[in-house]
Amino acid sequence: MKKHLICYLIALYAIEAIGYSSKKSSRDLDATPRITVTYNELSDVKPFHRSVKNYSTLLLEDENGILYVGARGAIFALNSSDISYESQKAIRWEVNFTEHKTCTEKGKNNQTECFNHIRLLQRFNETHLYVCGTYAFVPKCAYIDVKTFILPSTFEDGKEKCPYDPARGYTSLIIDGALYTATRYEFRNHPDIRRNLYQLLLKTEESPMLWLNDADFVSSALVQESLNEEVGDDDKIYYFFNERAVEESSSFLDKTQVARVARVCKSDMGGKKILQKKWTSFLKARLVCSIPYYETLKAVYTLETGSWNNTIFYGTFILQWRNMEASAICQYSVSDIQKVFEGPYMEYQVASRKWSRLEGDVPKPRPGTCITNELRNNGYNSSQDLPNNVLDFVKLHPLMYEEVKPVGEQPLLMKKNIIYTRIAVDRVKALDDKFYDVLFIGTGDGWIHKAVVINNNVHIIEEIQVFRRPQPVENLVISNKQNSLYIGAQSGVIQIPLSNCKAYTSCYDCILSRNPYCGWDGERCRDIFTAKDRAQMTQDMQNGNGGCFNYTDEADSVKKLRTVLTGDDVLLQCDLKSNLARVQWIVNDTDQVEENDGHFRVGIDGLLISDAQMEHIGEYKCFSEEQGLQSVISVYTLNILMKHPKEKPYSESTPVVQLPTAASLTSRKMEVVYISIITFLGGLCIVLTIVLLYVSCQHKRKGTYAMSNSQSNNVELQTVSCNFKEKSEDNMNNSYSDGCLQIIPGEAPTASPSRGAPPPPPPPPPLPSEFTNGIGTLPNMLRKMNGNSYMLLRQNEESSSPLYNSFTEELSKILEKRKHTQLVEKLDESSV
Repeated sequence: MKKHLICYLIALYAIEAIGYSSKKSSRDLDATPRITVTYNELSDVKPFHRSVKNYSTLLLEDENGILYVGARGAIFALNSSDISYESQKAIRWEVNFTEHKTCTEKGKNNQTECFNHIRLLQRFNETHLYVCGTYAFVPKCAYIDVKTFILPSTFEDGKEKCPYDPARGYTSLIIDGALYTATRYEFRNHPDIRRNLYQLLLKTEESPMLWLNDADFVSSALVQESLNEEVGDDDKIYYFFNERAVEESSSFLDKTQVARVARVCKSDMGGKKILQKKWTSFLKARLVCSIPYYETLKAVYTLETGSWNNTIFYGTFILQWRNMEASAICQYSVSDIQKVFEGPYMEYQVASRKWSRLEGDVPKPRPGTCITNELRNNGYNSSQDLPNNVLDFVKLHPLMYEEVKPVGEQPLLMKKNIIYTRIAVDRVKALDDKFYDVLFIGTGDGWIHKAVVINNNVHIIEEIQVFRRPQPVENLVISNKQNSLYIGAQSGVIQIPLSNCKAYTSCYDCILSRNPYCGWDGERCRDIFTAKDRAQMTQDMQNGNGGCFNYTDEADSVKKLRTVLTGDDVLLQCDLKSNLARVQWIVNDTDQVEENDGHFRVGIDGLLISDAQMEHIGEYKCFSEEQGLQSVISVYTLNILMKHPKEKPYSESTPVVQLPTAASLTSRKMEVVYISIITFLGGLCIVLTIVLLYVSCQHKRKGTYAMSNSQSNNVELQTVSCNFKEKSEDNMNNSYSDGCLQIIPGEAPTASPSRGAPPPPPPPPPLPSEFTNGIGTLPNMLRKMNGNSYMLLRQNEESSSPLYNSFTEELSKILEKRKHTQLVEKLDESSV
């Protein structure tokens, strides 16, 4: 009972958690994309794909005009202005036969795992890239010269730098020659955050408290907090991941995943005696978005705005609660995260076996902080100078008490029945001199949602289907220099424009889109960053309806004519481009169409007028109404004609008898001739068919009449089937290749000079009385006949034996009865 009560309280807490974002309703958070662009409607798309798969690792060097792509068994260097350009460079890095065989023998998947998946692709220095791949569960790394772009002959061991499993969560950064990675490296190892290469190796502590509890890493980011700071603080690396919750003691939450954010200091050197080669600055905190304990962090994007304390993190979450599945977008500031790390700690209570807020004293200097000028003045020049009590505290108190909540303490966006997999953000300065964040969000079925944040509200500009075959979007990279978005997935890489302003064909369409990249210049919608005179352009980001009062869309509308008869139905189509628009029909520029009329029905396809009458004649205009703006979509002129009564063939008062004319007589004669010809041809076909069947039987010499013993009165019944080809030689001499039932009148001879005939077979046993079809006179071999055997009757023409006649009559009766009796379930599978 107690367990059920706990579950009930958790459910109430989850519902209350949904309500903690009570400033907006769930309907307000679930924004509808304004425009839907299907794959066939895409324009300015530049694809790249080769014979390999899994193009999930992307590295853009905008200043060099190169997009590096890491795929399964290959690395590509593409022209970032046009990735479909043929002159790209490629390196094939496949797994050799021995490693592949070893991987499969270990039970790994031969279709997905036993390959070299490129997981790390970073710029190491001015001349080389650093690349690591899973290499069939034996990770390897290599330095690649960007000029030659060839695979080196020697490799480094990647076991401490790259995960074994290609599906394992992984994140990596190369900072000042040091490699910062986070993953579960080996299959049986605990998750770990490590620093490798040319600096001191550091790891997370594997104490009984487990700094990382079955963690699955999502992303990492460098925040340069040392820049332009007088306190002399250190740069920090932030890690975002999911892990098993430890805060609650309830068994219901033992395996519940929660989102976390952790940080370490770049100059951390580990402890001198305690926490040797371990982080002394590791701290972590809960990251909440909308529904605690029912949300999983999927992707994070770091938006740098110029100063470190204004850095913004955008996170995408998958929400799963009962039968509900949705996605959410939340925004976090680095300042809020910093406040949580400066707040109270949590402590594990051994007696109660749960984590709770630490109420005791905290040693000095504060555990988990980086070395600052103040600490240096007190003699702490590095982490190895920290006191033992501080390091002991860090070892046992990695978790912070307070949660990191999103900006505004509510999600920016929630979408039901959609899985968001990746996110990239671009900050754009619009014509009103304000900055707007444009979100590019990838879905699990190959779509991109392009949205803009306006006053903490999200407006989805458009949804774009970028892949014909549904597949998850695995990576997103923005290039402002090329005005492009690069999308990586299993089947390839797609390049699409960021702005796509030419898709808006009118002033209303351009303004209502609220696309910060686009503005109306008086003639067309164009990119504001390429326009010569931005002062003459129109854009309304706040309201999305201002600036088009001097323009009209009515001139672009083509008038169409519809003519129908009275009583007919007619559909006047009106295709609304915007999903947010509301349709409105006006008749003769005065009256609005009312559906309660009974003749009118307004739908998403247009206006349906049923049982049209003369009073419905007029001009119909379809308006698209959105944000208070009305634009004409289509104009129809409807004409309705009177339906004349049909002429009757006779009159009641003066009946008229119509005499046949020469033309009618001729036509009737021709009909008779045609019918006669068809009848004659049909009969001829039947005769020819019979003749062909007879000739065929004569040719095969089967079923011919016997020419000897014409006076005999006995009948010989033989059944020969194709299924009995392994009979003795004597039987085969009297068999037929196609298997025939032979009924031969006359006494079977004991011997023949020309051919050795076998002795007559014994009389067949009587048919059981329980035979399903009620046939008790046929021989046992005739009970079941199928398409592989059939029978023929062979007899003397002059036979007049009473036994023969009685058998013939009885067989005729049986066959007549067979017409009304079903021997087998499938009629087409039996033949006699």
